Amino acid sequence: MSARPRSPRSLAAALTACAVLAVGCSGQDADDSASDADRSTEETPDGGSPDDGTEESSDAESAPAEGSVEVVGTVAEDLPSPWGLVELPDGELLVGSRDEGTVLRVDPASGGTTDLGSVDGVDTADGEGGLLGLALGEDDWLYAYLTAASDNRIVRMEYSGDTLGSPEVVLDGIPKDARIHHGGGLAFGPDGMLYAATGDAAEPDLAQDPESPAGKILRMTPEGDVPDDNPEPGSLVYSLGHRNVQGLAWDDRDRLWASEFGARDLDELNLIEPGGNYGWPEFEGSGGEDSGFVDPVAEWPTDQASPSGLAYTDGALWMATLRGERLWRVPLNESGDAGEPEAFLEGEYGRLRAVLAVGPGELLLATNETDTRGTPEDGDDRLLRLTVS
Repeated sequence: MSARPRSPRSLAAALTACAVLAVGCSGQDADDSASDADRSTEETPDGGSPDDGTEESSDAESAPAEGSVEVVGTVAEDLPSPWGLVELPDGELLVGSRDEGTVLRVDPASGGTTDLGSVDGVDTADGEGGLLGLALGEDDWLYAYLTAASDNRIVRMEYSGDTLGSPEVVLDGIPKDARIHHGGGLAFGPDGMLYAATGDAAEPDLAQDPESPAGKILRMTPEGDVPDDNPEPGSLVYSLGHRNVQGLAWDDRDRLWASEFGARDLDELNLIEPGGNYGWPEFEGSGGEDSGFVDPVAEWPTDQASPSGLAYTDGALWMATLRGERLWRVPLNESGDAGEPEAFLEGEYGRLRAVLAVGPGELLLATNETDTRGTPEDGDDRLLRLTVS
């Protein structure tokens, strides 16, 4: 199935250059600005501790300053409000629908889909909530980050063939707003632990409250317990001071990166340090280092980003954006430092939500035009196959 670009948008076509900030070019989504409505990876085997990400790897990849992207096909079409995306061991895919609260299995060879049913307990009433991040655990467990009636929570379900089991709560009590800032990123790290990205639930001060799970990146065992080597004993908090993180990815040095929605000015790409405080709401973007906060590695004007999904392959980070309607490439050099971001697919496929590395030089990319904020065309939403370098 060939990929058909969307009709060019006048605004997207008019954007011909990016503003250079902190570390590079920049990118926010009409999903946020005033309301932040949404302005807004994969599993790896056990090994290491949360401090491993600070170690240099002698065989770590580096990427050239300039890369390339080619859309080589459409894996599936007519996907309803896709958000979470995982690859199964047999190469098939699971795609979660944020607004319908359902999970589809996708055959990447034929593009055929199988509806595995609804996830019990998902509140899809309004706003950015619903069925958000998905992560595949061991022993056929599918994990999901979802908005329930009273809170945001993480559940897991036994997965077998065409069947999803009943949700089992792993963690509940994550604060929610009626509409915005739910976070939703969910992924297993190289250490076998489960990481979850939460939003500030439209109460910015919660991001600085170490007792609240809101505005944090949380680290837990697959059963939801606190690992013994977390930064603070007895606490799930791995990092704090976040506004609304959705994308999580590890590079080949086992370092965790996160993409984060700003407010009105700057979106961020952060290199996550165990116990690090990333400054929200005291700082949006860089400028907090002298006050003890961790500054972003790269930042973008919000109309050029509104970042959601994040993936790593071939020495570079790949960040999907909503309002920005483009895929950002951030190369890492042999020292692990980030180079200047480079934009691809500007305005060609509309809003971009999820990105997943499925092999060397290969990504899957989900569009996001059917979540009430886009302007869907025939075939939306799509799952695209990309070759990248």
